[in-house]
Amino acid sequence: MIELTNPLLLAVILINFFTLGSARLGACIRVVALQGALLALLPLATHGMSGHALILGAGALLLKGIFIPTLLLRAIREVRIRREVEPIIGFVPTLIIGALTTAGAFIFADFLPLIAEHHEGFYVPTALATIFTGFLLLITRRKAITQILGYLLLENGIFIFGVLLSAAMPLMVEAGVLLDLLVGVFVMGIVLNQINREFSTLNTERLSALKE
Repeated sequence: MIELTNPLLLAVILINFFTLGSARLGACIRVVALQGALLALLPLATHGMSGHALILGAGALLLKGIFIPTLLLRAIREVRIRREVEPIIGFVPTLIIGALTTAGAFIFADFLPLIAEHHEGFYVPTALATIFTGFLLLITRRKAITQILGYLLLENGIFIFGVLLSAAMPLMVEAGVLLDLLVGVFVMGIVLNQINREFSTLNTERLSALKE
């Protein structure tokens, strides 16, 4: 199992670094879609070809790998935005912070009271690193679309925890997490449309200057 899952989780971490270091929104959306597709394989690699794993993997692939990225690609075409310009924290410093938090996630996971199988696997450190990456995108980027990607990455980290515990976690709880993600993206889509219609920009920093 570890021989199958660890390469997938390492690829997830590499995608985290790409999103932190790239200014191209289209490329970021596509690699986050790739991350969703990789995570869809994780339940099958972890628990085998069980019905529970198949349903969880299929749901993740449809939502994380296809449906939501398609909506975001359509959004950037409609609002004519291609790049993240002037982030709050530069791309190189963000990458450095991301590398430090990823290293910290691996160090912290070693101190957790996990069974031997989980200590040898990368589930917990990858989940923590992905959650931290999502937070970094949320707080260091100005474009609302990039912040949505941060929200997606944060949920991907939660999803990895869910896969690790899926044998004991009811399917309805996991479906609820995916539903929360879907609702959040729809809400952000409405916000994006309204912001672009009223102010002709998706730079969320401008909203701090609104007055009556």
